[in-house]
Amino acid sequence: MRTIRPSSPSFILMLVVLGLSMSLVACAGSGATAGGAPAPDIPVEQPGVDGVAGEGLSPDGQPGRSGGDTGAPLDDARIIRTGTISLEVREVPAALQTARDAIRSMGGYIGASQTYGEGDRPVAVITYRVPADRWEDALDLLRDLDGQTTKVVEEQTQAVEVTGAVADLEARIRNLRASEEALQAIAAKAVRISDVLEVQAQLTQVRGEIEALSAQLKDLEDRADYATLTASYRLPVVAVEIAREDWDPTSIVDEAAASLINVVQTLAGVGIWFVIVGLPIVLMAGALVLVAMWTFRRLGIGRPSRRPSGEEASAS
Repeated sequence: MRTIRPSSPSFILMLVVLGLSMSLVACAGSGATAGGAPAPDIPVEQPGVDGVAGEGLSPDGQPGRSGGDTGAPLDDARIIRTGTISLEVREVPAALQTARDAIRSMGGYIGASQTYGEGDRPVAVITYRVPADRWEDALDLLRDLDGQTTKVVEEQTQAVEVTGAVADLEARIRNLRASEEALQAIAAKAVRISDVLEVQAQLTQVRGEIEALSAQLKDLEDRADYATLTASYRLPVVAVEIAREDWDPTSIVDEAAASLINVVQTLAGVGIWFVIVGLPIVLMAGALVLVAMWTFRRLGIGRPSRRPSGEEASAS
C-alpha cells in the first residue's frame, strides 16, 4: 500500500477536495449564512381574530403548521407554542401564588416577571415556561385559577412547526463532524508545519460551525419542549372607581381659578386701553364741542330772534 507523503501533490489535492466538501456542507440547508452565522429567526404570523394565527413558515423555508390549534403535538412533530392571556382576578398576590404553585406542579417554571401599579391597582406580568404536553392544562388553569379569575380579558396563542428545521440542523452537524474526523486524520499524518497550520485552521472553522449549529439546535429543542405563556394579572375596573377617578376637585378648582384670572386680565386690559387711548379721545372730543358751542354763541348763530314789544307795535 502506497503511503501519501504530506508534501506530495496527492496530499495537497486531498486538502483541496476536503476544503471544497466543507464549503458545500457549510452552505447546505435552508437559512444558512456564510461563515456559520446563525440562521434567521423563525417567522411567526401575527394572530388573527380570537387569537387564531394564520399560515406561517418553518425555519427551513417550507410552509409549516401555524394556528390557534394548540393541542398536544401530533406524532413526532416539533412545535413551538407561544401565547398571551390577560386576566382580571380578585386578588393579585393570591392569584400569583396559586398560578406559581400549579405551574411548578406541571413541571414548568417562571421565566420572567414584572410588577407595577396603575394608580392604586397592582398589575403583574409573568412569563411561564410550560412543558409542551401540558400546554392546554396551563391554559385551563389560568382561565379558572381556583376561583381567583373573574374574567379573561384577552387570549392569544401561536404554534409553529419546526420539525424540518431540527432535522436539517442535525444533518448539517453530522456532516460537519464527519469533516472534523477527516481533518483530524489528515492532521495526524501531516509533517510540514505549513500543512499542520492549514489543517488546524480548517479544523477551527469546522468546530466553530458545529458549535453555532449546536446552539441553534438546542434553542429550537428548548422552545419546542417548553412552551412560553405570558399572563397579566390586574384587578377588575369598577364603574364607581372610574367615575371617582374622572372627578377631581383639585383640577376643577384650578380650572375655575384660571377662568377667573382670564376674566380679570381681560377687564384690566380693556381698562388700560380706555385710559391710554379712549379717555384722551373723549376729552379731546368734549373740548372741541365746548369750543364750538362758545363760538356759535358769540356769533349769534342759533340764537332765537326777539319779538317786538307792544309800544313799538302801536307806534308803527
